[in-house]
Amino acid sequence: MLKLATWNVNSLAVRLPQLLDWLAANPVDAIVLQETKLTDDKFPHAELAAAGYQAQWFGQKTYNGVALLTRTEATDIVRNIPGFADEQARVIAGTLGQTELGPVRVIGCYFPNGQAPGSDKFAYKMGWLTALEAWLSDELARHPQVVLMGDFNIAPTDADVYDPIGWKDQIHCTVEERAHFQQLLDLGFVDAFRQFEQPPKPWSWWDYRNLAFRKNQGLRIDHILTSTALTPRLQACVIDKAPRKNERPSDHAPVIVTLV
Repeated sequence: MLKLATWNVNSLAVRLPQLLDWLAANPVDAIVLQETKLTDDKFPHAELAAAGYQAQWFGQKTYNGVALLTRTEATDIVRNIPGFADEQARVIAGTLGQTELGPVRVIGCYFPNGQAPGSDKFAYKMGWLTALEAWLSDELARHPQVVLMGDFNIAPTDADVYDPIGWKDQIHCTVEERAHFQQLLDLGFVDAFRQFEQPPKPWSWWDYRNLAFRKNQGLRIDHILTSTALTPRLQACVIDKAPRKNERPSDHAPVIVTLV
């Protein structure tokens, strides 16, 4: 069995105790983090090592930042999209070679938000997604067993939005973003979460404002995509809403996939 998870912690400095508690209760084999918001010299690798996790990280001050935590050594580490000039820390990848499933390539991403359709940040998001897809095509050729996880900042269908009419053509829900999500699937991935029957309104993100969590007004924008070679291995994929109930929580919940 192999358990992998993704969690946008929205500041690792703030959420480290919550992360350590969660890992103690959910000892996954690997987890990718987004929005660590730490420079590399501030990353809490010693605390994570004490919890049994080796860490690879890629950070920047105040914004973005990603990490890969693994029970066993990860190799062939890549930070950001090769060949795509980017000052933002958004991608980290590594191979888990010591699994009963054979080598599994784990890629953690913090997709750009995009701000608003037509903005410069939206154009950056489109360019970033195009570069990601080109690189992932090469990764799939090299590694049949790939798991792509992270905060995608895309709600792929109306079923992933609490108010599809209100969110229509808004950021996360535009035709262009959803087309890119489909292009990721067309490369040879499946949306692990949608391979199983799920509870209604299965969101992974709730705004801090307007009592959104209490009203369960959220989006499913945190995803785990598995390469088709891993589809027969899928056993479960769930969103753990419990950490969103914490004091000073992240606005995102962890997503966990189980492979056998």
